[in-house]
Amino acid sequence: MISKNRNRRIALICVFGTLLILGLFLIMTALNRNLQFYYHPSEVLAPGFEPESETYKVGGVVVPGTLKTLRDLTIQFSIVDFVEAGTSFENNASEILVAYKGVLPDLFAENEITVVTGKMTKNNQFTAREVLAKHDENYKPVEMD
Repeated sequence: MISKNRNRRIALICVFGTLLILGLFLIMTALNRNLQFYYHPSEVLAPGFEPESETYKVGGVVVPGTLKTLRDLTIQFSIVDFVEAGTSFENNASEILVAYKGVLPDLFAENEITVVTGKMTKNNQFTAREVLAKHDENYKPVEMD
């Protein structure tokens, strides 16, 4: 004969197991929906590229010497795929010209990684509405004299 306490314990384990599985499912669904990926310039310029929405993110390295400020305070620069240190940026087929009107982040610089959010215009220029500057994980404290 099986005791009542044993049946209760088995029922509680089943209920808590079901709640745990349901909670994990909800967390994974929420995380998957909120992930934001960015494309590389070579992916955007590839034939047949179809973004998931009209605005999307493109990440790459700012090409040295391409940062310009135009008359209407629009900032233009080019980005390319991230390449190994010391590799030349010349003749890179995956170069995207980016136009942005606004204030650039403090960490934004040439030869640094950036992620831009916006859309591609008809003249193959990426019009950004947001520019993010990425930095490396290595913290270097300011030296005090």
